[in-house]
Amino acid sequence: MDESRERYAVDRRHGLAAAALVAATLALLASYGRRWWCACGSPVPWSFDINGSHNSQHFLEPYSVSHFEHGLFFFLFLWPLRHRLTLSWRLVAAAGLECAWELLENSSFIIDRYRTATISLDYYGDSLINSLSDVIFAALGFLVASALPSLRTQPPRFWAGWAGIVATCELSMILTVRDSLAINCVMLVHPVQAILDWQAAGA
Repeated sequence: MDESRERYAVDRRHGLAAAALVAATLALLASYGRRWWCACGSPVPWSFDINGSHNSQHFLEPYSVSHFEHGLFFFLFLWPLRHRLTLSWRLVAAAGLECAWELLENSSFIIDRYRTATISLDYYGDSLINSLSDVIFAALGFLVASALPSLRTQPPRFWAGWAGIVATCELSMILTVRDSLAINCVMLVHPVQAILDWQAAGA
């Protein structure tokens, strides 16, 4: 075992901080008019159709994989702060970053951008339970990244594992729903008609 790897030292402060961040985010999203659950009322916790009105309305969906990837990237983004913040506080910070993304993602500007530039024509924002799920999956991604070989003492092994997980996530989404975190970013920033046509063909 790599004894140089950081360890989590979670106490009540971390839990309270994370809970406060999530509660504030959900309260703000509720003020946007977001529902707690899908308007369909179905108790099924998942929906795998990214082209319909159920998209981003249930707890589990294909884009849960993208939010898991967020956590992998947040681990790297917060790595330079390791001398100032413990691993536990960086996990809370990662949850905060995901909460910030949820607020931005559910803004009218981003929703309109999704509907005009991507295949998500029926996207009108996440349900509250879906936003909560996104934060949970981002935290899981951070936890997985922190469990890899130490970036400080074994960088080649860390990068190999990290890149392998990201590639697996991307390929799994591309092969199943013709979308991924990378494709989503490209389409939001600079839509490519060929990609849109390819996605529409699989709808």
